[in-house]
Amino acid sequence: MDVFPDFGAVGGAAHLREIVGALLMFVLIISVLMLVVCSVIWALAASNGHYQTAARARTGVWLACGTAALAGAGVALVNFLLGIGAGL
Repeated sequence: MDVFPDFGAVGGAAHLREIVGALLMFVLIISVLMLVVCSVIWALAASNGHYQTAARARTGVWLACGTAALAGAGVALVNFLLGIGAGL
């Protein structure tokens, strides 16, 4: 007896791609805004001698860069997984 999952029962892969794409677009926009704000704060704090604030803003810059990289990789990962799932 062969048992296989019914992949035709789960529809809406196109809708899933649209939803994930829209959510990751918002993540990228917020990440770029965070990058700009944190870099400005970093520059102002470093020039005025507030080194603890500059260190926290530098951490924010690195987190914003990492978030943008993960969001960009997330689109490719979801498309890859949906392609694999459709080919099973």
